[in-house]
Amino acid sequence: MATERAAGRVAGRTIAIVALRLASAGTVVAMGAIHLSLWYDGYRYLDTIGPLFLLNAIGAGLLALSLLITPTRLLPVLAALGTLFTAGTLAALVVSLTSGLFGFQETLDANLVKPTLAVEAAGCVLLAALALLSRRGRT
Repeated sequence: MATERAAGRVAGRTIAIVALRLASAGTVVAMGAIHLSLWYDGYRYLDTIGPLFLLNAIGAGLLALSLLITPTRLLPVLAALGTLFTAGTLAALVVSLTSGLFGFQETLDANLVKPTLAVEAAGCVLLAALALLSRRGRT
């Protein structure tokens, strides 16, 4: 009976990790797609901000792919780095909304700002959960 419970916990943990991988990759793809869309819509003409939006989109694509193909043993490190990447992107948006960033001031009414806040906040939570759950030896 104890062996069955342990096997059930392992199976449940595996399912949770797969679900978190997919959800995390989805939020990262959404974040990258938003940045790429805004880059195409005109942010590409902004000094510093334009190239950073393009780099964010590329980085998000690479991170999402990595989340899907990385072996489970390396997943905690990747998910932690992904959390930092997403949190840094979210922090940059907050700074841009409050005091401006690289001479650019964003507003809450701007195109895709509110969805971006939601996607990046969700990404931070999902990636942090993935980093914690995928740690080795955790039951």
